[in-house]
Amino acid sequence: MRLKPGALLRFYSLCGILVQVAATKNKARGSQGQFPLTQNVTVVEGGTANLTCRVDQNDNTSLQWSNPAQQTLYFDDKKALRDNRIELVRASWHELSISVSDVSLSDEGQYTCSLFTMPVKTSKAFLTVLGVPEKPQITGFTSPVMEGERMQLTCKTSGSKPAADIRWFKNDKEVKDVKYLKEEDAVRKTFTVSSTLDFLADRSDDGAVVSCRVDHESLNSTPQIAMQVLEIHYTPLVKIISSNSWPEEGQSIILTCESKGKPVPEPVLWTKDGGELPDPERMVVNGRVLSISFLNKTDNGTYRCEAKNPIGRNSTEYVLIVHDPNALAGQTGPDHALIGGIVAVVVFVTLCSIILLGRYLARHKGTYLTNEAKGAEDAPDADTAIINAEGSQVNAEEKKEYFI
Repeated sequence: MRLKPGALLRFYSLCGILVQVAATKNKARGSQGQFPLTQNVTVVEGGTANLTCRVDQNDNTSLQWSNPAQQTLYFDDKKALRDNRIELVRASWHELSISVSDVSLSDEGQYTCSLFTMPVKTSKAFLTVLGVPEKPQITGFTSPVMEGERMQLTCKTSGSKPAADIRWFKNDKEVKDVKYLKEEDAVRKTFTVSSTLDFLADRSDDGAVVSCRVDHESLNSTPQIAMQVLEIHYTPLVKIISSNSWPEEGQSIILTCESKGKPVPEPVLWTKDGGELPDPERMVVNGRVLSISFLNKTDNGTYRCEAKNPIGRNSTEYVLIVHDPNALAGQTGPDHALIGGIVAVVVFVTLCSIILLGRYLARHKGTYLTNEAKGAEDAPDADTAIINAEGSQVNAEEKKEYFI
């Protein structure tokens, strides 16, 4: 069957309409499956932020980036906002990436990527800008500090966002008991943080390094540190060291006076029994050292070493006892003789005790007569008892009692 030309034209038109309708439906279904994908971004103030928007399926639909004020930054590859810091990184049907250099705190906020389908689909990306804390400074230290005075050191840093953390260290050992204070700048949304270290100055702190360390996520694990070396002034600490622990007559002895203080103590002063050294020819002072030669009994006594500085003075004493070597040697023999004598006496006493005990046991071993055997029981008086006892010796054998 042959179709007429008019009918054939109508058939082709109908097919074209059906194809167009099917294409439109496919396009609508494809558009419904398109969703832009973004990620939140964190950047340090002054750095560069990269904002990327991707679409897995796209039928040539336009992409757009806009800032928190809803100003268009880029529409596809066309720049819309005059800001030299904003540049195009990549533009295609599947991706629109831009960069924002020299980021400031005011750039923080929610950025929007829009996919112009029907309806328009959007995805949000929040840009977080970290405020870098300024280099900390330590205040409140005036040099020098006297021992026992109260010290208050304050460490302060500004411009951090969020608030920075401050930690104190003394010679690399962390100090926990500190005060912490933070204040927010309502305009810039940054924080000023301060911390105070309060303690009493001690001589052990002289030369110690006190450091204030600021930690913040914008510093990439490299903290900012401020340091202060402490200078503590204190009275001298004095000690005498002897060269001979058992000085004897005729020997020599050296007494060294160790004095430590800040400022450095002046030359020490040596005295004996509260007065000057009695024999300058044998008792020679050289700086902090006292040397005594050819010791004798007259050197016995209390020697004092005194040191002072502008803060104060201190002293210590040493009691010198000179020993007689001859007396020491003579005492050695008698000590052994005394010990031998004591041993001999103990042995003698022991032997005598054994002998007496033996005789006592021998004397009481055997028999004895009871009162009945001796006739004492029926006797009216002692004489009668004796006569009865003598007359009863014959029968005594019957009344013997034995014991051991």
